Amino acid sequence: MITSPPLVAMIHAVPAAHRTAHEAFAQQFPQATVWNVLDDRLLVDANAAGGLTDALRRRMLRLIGHVMDGGAQGLLLTCSSYGEVVDTARTLWDVPVLKSDESMFKAALAGPYRRIAVVASVPPAVPAAVAQLQALVPALRPGRPVDIVTALSEDAAGATDPRTAARHLAEALRAADGTDVDAVLLAQYSLTPARDALADLLGVPVLDGAGTAARELRGLLLPAEQQAAPAPVVTP
Repeated sequence: MITSPPLVAMIHAVPAAHRTAHEAFAQQFPQATVWNVLDDRLLVDANAAGGLTDALRRRMLRLIGHVMDGGAQGLLLTCSSYGEVVDTARTLWDVPVLKSDESMFKAALAGPYRRIAVVASVPPAVPAAVAQLQALVPALRPGRPVDIVTALSEDAAGATDPRTAARHLAEALRAADGTDVDAVLLAQYSLTPARDALADLLGVPVLDGAGTAARELRGLLLPAEQQAAPAPVVTP
């Protein structure tokens, strides 16, 4: 039985993800009570170790156990580097546990989009996002191929405002011959503020991980009569 309002926990590795996800839930799932847990050493220690170690996996599971013991009815893990731990968590707890961008990838593949762009401002984000997207294709759209275009703009990482970041991402997409894509996926939470400006520039839907996760959890945790959303997906 889900109490009202539902308690949704989010585990973050960087403060920026905390802000972005919190804003997304305020817009897309305002009925939720949001519980933010931040461990700002998660990425530092993973990078120092050259990736996830058994100790780091156990550490993340302890954090997940902490919020589950606290009554969380849903969980979003905003750090993509620890996404594999979600697979283990799903075998241990019977509540929805989402990876950072999983909802975005599922929404994109469920849509009518034939050609999808993945854009990022840091190099590691591109192959990680593409690998996750491709892994979902056989289950979510068998027999319906998808063409994936990637674009990287490191200039967008240093942009001082969302519109400038959007312009850099659009330029990178044009350089990658991606002007005819049907939708764009933001491979980092840090790019979410540029979503609407990028949609305006390109004239196609732009999806972000935090917003689609909030919508999926809203659908899972609220009864049908409370499903109305205050903010639609961006569809220019």
